[in-house]
Amino acid sequence: MAKKVALHTLGCKLNFTETSTIGRMLKEEGFQAVPFEEAADVYVLNTCSVTDNADRKCRYFIRQALNKNPEAFVVIVGCYAQLKPKEISDIPGVDLVLGAAEKFNIVEHLKNLKKKEIGEFISSEVCNADFFVNAYSQGERTRSFLKVQDGCDYTCTFCTIPLARGISRSDTIENVVKSAYEIADLGIREIVLTGVNIGDFGKGNSGARNKTEDFLDLIQALDQIQEIDRFRISSIEPNLLTDEIIEFVAQSDRFMPHFHIPLQSGNNRLLGLMRRRYKRELYVSRVEKIKALMPDCCIGVDVIVGFPSESEEDFE
Repeated sequence: MAKKVALHTLGCKLNFTETSTIGRMLKEEGFQAVPFEEAADVYVLNTCSVTDNADRKCRYFIRQALNKNPEAFVVIVGCYAQLKPKEISDIPGVDLVLGAAEKFNIVEHLKNLKKKEIGEFISSEVCNADFFVNAYSQGERTRSFLKVQDGCDYTCTFCTIPLARGISRSDTIENVVKSAYEIADLGIREIVLTGVNIGDFGKGNSGARNKTEDFLDLIQALDQIQEIDRFRISSIEPNLLTDEIIEFVAQSDRFMPHFHIPLQSGNNRLLGLMRRRYKRELYVSRVEKIKALMPDCCIGVDVIVGFPSESEEDFE
């Protein structure tokens, strides 16, 4: 009888793409997917490191899994697994922790499902996560999240993502277009382009930039796919959101008038302390450009309040 596997995602759209892809890999190996709320032989939890309650959430879902089946084999992957592998492997009931460079080898690691008295962690330095693995989500929602880029070369002082995911690297336009057609064949009509720093698209697996491809080239190629009705751009850094990208989206029939542009602070002193690569004036100019061309465009924003040394005046 096929072993039952249940997967659950904590965190971002990028994690959703990778959980879904891992689920397809396990299905191809003969595992039967069941909801996380049901009893399973294997539970895979894809974790996040962005919020300070990552540890609490991780422990909560481990307990949920073991309540359903105390003998289940529990695997933890994702950003938190890369950052705190030993800490997670010490949680009672955890059998295996896979770091960023190992998570897509999960099939090999599940050939022996014997419960362990002490959890095992297989994690290497994040510099070893220097390759790109194509991923997209299906089944969880009416639209698909398509991973086009991974990792980040920025060093923002508040962010652990480069430590959890490694250098910036991306897929090729040819492969992304191929994945988009596969998604269309599933009957899905909306794709959200996702990554850690998608405006940095064009860097290959070595972290070197492919001079012939950038993010504008990518969206221009995707715009030709008639089988997809709607594309959305997920979070994109204001310094990488160029006039050309905004102008292209404004005239496109397929790219939605929607941008998520992280601000973090409207104060230049704090932006400097955060090591952000723009000042508030650039952010204002991006918004003004968008609103001039697309008055009804939706703009999502991330803001951090209470950053160390932030005064009332800075906040205002």
